[in-house]
Amino acid sequence: MLDDEQPTTPAHRRARNPGSQSALRSRNQQRLTQQLLKGGPATQADLARSTGLSTATVSNIVKSMAAADLVTLTPVTSSGRRAMSVRYNGDSAIAAGIDFGRTHVRVVLANTGYHVLAEEEAPLPRGHQAAEGIQTASRLLDKLLKKASISRSQLIGAGAGIPGPIDSRDGKVIRGSILPEWVGINLHDELEKALKIPVFVDNDANLGALAQLTWGDQGNVQNLMFIKIGTGIGAGLILGGALFHGSFGVTGEIGHVTIDEQGLICRCGNRGCLETVASTATMVELLSRGHDRPISTAEILSQAMAGDPATLRVLDDAGMAIGRALANMANLISPDVIVIGGPLTELGDLFLSPIRRGLLRHAVPVIGDSIGLKMSQLTSRAEALGAAALVFQNEPGSIIS
Repeated sequence: MLDDEQPTTPAHRRARNPGSQSALRSRNQQRLTQQLLKGGPATQADLARSTGLSTATVSNIVKSMAAADLVTLTPVTSSGRRAMSVRYNGDSAIAAGIDFGRTHVRVVLANTGYHVLAEEEAPLPRGHQAAEGIQTASRLLDKLLKKASISRSQLIGAGAGIPGPIDSRDGKVIRGSILPEWVGINLHDELEKALKIPVFVDNDANLGALAQLTWGDQGNVQNLMFIKIGTGIGAGLILGGALFHGSFGVTGEIGHVTIDEQGLICRCGNRGCLETVASTATMVELLSRGHDRPISTAEILSQAMAGDPATLRVLDDAGMAIGRALANMANLISPDVIVIGGPLTELGDLFLSPIRRGLLRHAVPVIGDSIGLKMSQLTSRAEALGAAALVFQNEPGSIIS
């Protein structure tokens, strides 16, 4: 059911920890927007019939969109009665999506029709400080606005994600981040100071999961797991059609599931975590032995596609371990689909096949057989696209500083 008849979630909860109500409203607004883009101006009654939403839901969404100048309302006569025609205003509202990584920052500009207007990525030095990453993101944003001829007044906000947990109680990055130099900062507040626009923040895996619903082909999925496999490994969970944040925002730490009790010490302090056997950092370390320099993730891709036996073995071992960890989570929540993201998505079945074998070996058969397992079609853009979608999830007036 797509109608949003539940009580409104408080603004401060939506701003940093969007719950099911804001997620549902976002999906309903996206559905209505798509109908306006496809069918042109229409009355609210016509929109209710064409989208399947209730007239009350359409009325509430149209009011919020009109307040944000996303639609224009014009009095008309329909079937002898006065009504309001709703016309979509196109690209009038723009969101920025920012993805901070260990050695990069990516910024995208997108409109409410879910079209990317501009994007660019810039390198960051390993071990960079938060201030350097934020300043680089700010420069990229200004560059993209100029490049796309977009006024700053059109920006309704920026979403941002980092590869690490954020405590929703105080907004601070906590231990366990791939960016240890960022631990203790309030990313939301620092970004708002730098960008001077409303900001929303979340873990990058959560944003990757959100992107599958809003930008990918999983829009009708109620229960989804998005697994980002990179320098670290994290999971974003969509449960009941909305992002799941747990009690204080730290969830999906699948990278710290114990795989080998006698394994290597992990950065979290435990031993034999999934990250120590299946992250791209571990793959780089294993495959760089005997070389005069560390190989790159791009070289892992090219070597795998060329059929290099050592690379394929490392991917097979990592995939089986990931599948085993996914099976443990799947046995608990029984998702409809599991989407794999991160820099290795281009490998397709070369990497997906061992993950599937590990999942089927360790999951309860009826659960394993029912899960759709696929690579993300959004590749390395997923987290930035999810960050832009996070802005659109929040209604005008619900943003706090």
